[in-house]
Amino acid sequence: MGEEAVAEGAGVVERAEPAAARRFFRRVLSTLKVTPVEVVTDAAPVYAGVLDELVPSAWHHVERYANNPIEADHSQLKHRLKPMRGLRNDRTAQTIIAGHAFVQNLRRGPYELAVGAPPARRVAAAFTELAQAI
Repeated sequence: MGEEAVAEGAGVVERAEPAAARRFFRRVLSTLKVTPVEVVTDAAPVYAGVLDELVPSAWHHVERYANNPIEADHSQLKHRLKPMRGLRNDRTAQTIIAGHAFVQNLRRGPYELAVGAPPARRVAAAFTELAQAI
């Protein structure tokens, strides 16, 4: 599964002007370390042309509720950060978010770790395999 970029709501680009949309997507794309294969936005007509220009290989996903899995994914991270009262610096944020993403990927199973383990035990089994490899 490829990388996804998310642009939420019409509030991002107030009047859906092509120049504003182009600036927004250039700024978003410059922060990514990979080229997205899927971009999820609302159905504003201006986005299709701008995305075809900036990321012609990406699939522009405009289906209603398409970003719900993306939004729900970070709720676990938000629950973890609340008792910590946020992150103090960028390095801490990078470490916590990378670790969270790794564990989420272990749970979903794209890695070849703990393949035969039941979903409830997949993370524990994967860490056991990783400990044996080290």
